[in-house]
Amino acid sequence: MTNVSRRSALTLLGGSMAALGLAACGGSNNADSAKSDAGTDTAAGTDKTFKIGVLQLVEHDALDAANKGFVEALDASGIKYEIDQQNAQGDQSACQTIAAKLVGDNDDLILAIATPAVEACAGATEEIPIVGTAVTDFAASGLVESNDAPGGNITGSSDLTPVADQIKMLNTVLPDAKTVGVLWCTAESNSDLQAAMAKDACEALGITAVDYTVSSSNEIQSVVESMAGKVDAIYTPTDNTIAAGMSTVTMVADDNDIPVIAGEQGEYEAGALCTYTISYHELGKLAGQMAVRILTEGESPATMPIEYYPSDKLELLYDEDKAKELGIDPDVWATLE
Repeated sequence: MTNVSRRSALTLLGGSMAALGLAACGGSNNADSAKSDAGTDTAAGTDKTFKIGVLQLVEHDALDAANKGFVEALDASGIKYEIDQQNAQGDQSACQTIAAKLVGDNDDLILAIATPAVEACAGATEEIPIVGTAVTDFAASGLVESNDAPGGNITGSSDLTPVADQIKMLNTVLPDAKTVGVLWCTAESNSDLQAAMAKDACEALGITAVDYTVSSSNEIQSVVESMAGKVDAIYTPTDNTIAAGMSTVTMVADDNDIPVIAGEQGEYEAGALCTYTISYHELGKLAGQMAVRILTEGESPATMPIEYYPSDKLELLYDEDKAKELGIDPDVWATLE
């Protein structure tokens, strides 16, 4: 683990991610509201202005950061573009409506952020290139034929996190934890995959893992409250519903002295004890670079393998004050670096 940060060092980073402005579903067409003036498309030798549609599932720090990284990659490329930012606010039917709108606008490329958003776009077009990001496993979700050779009009960057390493971290930091509650939303197919990975990792370490699931954000508080006295720690994968409601998770967990191990940085910044995480900002940049190659170099999503966050750039984040309150040996973090 080459990068280590503590809670106090992350305040400004979290604020900068939250500052990303996104249009809500049902708003007016804003295709001209975020036009790049970065210059001519030198890679393609043309002055063409590309039309790019963006469908983001919901607003929370991780997806906002991926969106911002995508736009930064477009700007860095020097292409001219118009971007239509749309957010479904966590509503699957809104995802489908927005996807149909972007296809009807005849965009040159669509960025879809999170699995349900990619699924909606996949159902709306087989012609327009779709670059997805914040998707755990494209193939397991049925979005591509294989992650190495997608085979259709979809490719992108995966947010597969080091689940087994996160569970090992939990075991190291909380050696007396015998029962772990794995909290996830049943509406998200990739959360099921991560939960299974977490349970396998727990079993290998002799820890009992119990599923605690919600079908919507409205159930988060009651489900977390039901864990009191039953679990020694909570593990949350990179689940969009849980991430959007993470402040509720940590509020209830703190009231009951239950440590929370997060799957990613945004969940950590909402009050979890620690995480071993990818950067969604950099993940968005990967997706943006792929989009530029499709637009300017004629690459086909069908032959572009799914890209992953570099393992040597994973970051350990932990809250020293919360660890102290929980009686965790401060020297334990050095063993994880």
